[in-house]
Amino acid sequence: MRGAQTPEAWLVYATPLLLALLFVELSDIVFAVDSVPAIFAITKEPLIVFTSNVFAVLGLRSLYFMLAGAVHSFPMPKYGLALVLVFVGLKMAWLNELSGGKFPVGISLAIIGSIVGLSILFSLLFPRKPVPGPSVVPDPKAAHQGDTHPSHGKNVTASEE
Repeated sequence: MRGAQTPEAWLVYATPLLLALLFVELSDIVFAVDSVPAIFAITKEPLIVFTSNVFAVLGLRSLYFMLAGAVHSFPMPKYGLALVLVFVGLKMAWLNELSGGKFPVGISLAIIGSIVGLSILFSLLFPRKPVPGPSVVPDPKAAHQGDTHPSHGKNVTASEE
């Protein structure tokens, strides 16, 4: 026998990280359920609906992290995506009625693709200028007397800190 095991040894604790994980997974499920009617508008095959939702959930998180890392490099796509949302809203409210109830999908995709492509192209042609941060210029006279404290550029010895 190994020794007495108390009931407290078998307790499982829920940490804030578990709560965050639950909310992330819940948001994935909400996005997957939200896209089901859109997929059923395209096809009635349940296997295609199921697999497209699985791949959407799997790809959504990796796409988010890729875009979160690249958003600082490309300043213009947020404006391009805003224009895409404006176009989609106009298409739903106004353009479908003007084109006899069905705006051509090819034209719609071309407009959306060109808006996103142009916003990325403009980001590459006109990159964001780096914002200069506060710089500390050390006192040149104090360089030989001790270390320079980064907060005020004056000579500070270890005993003065």
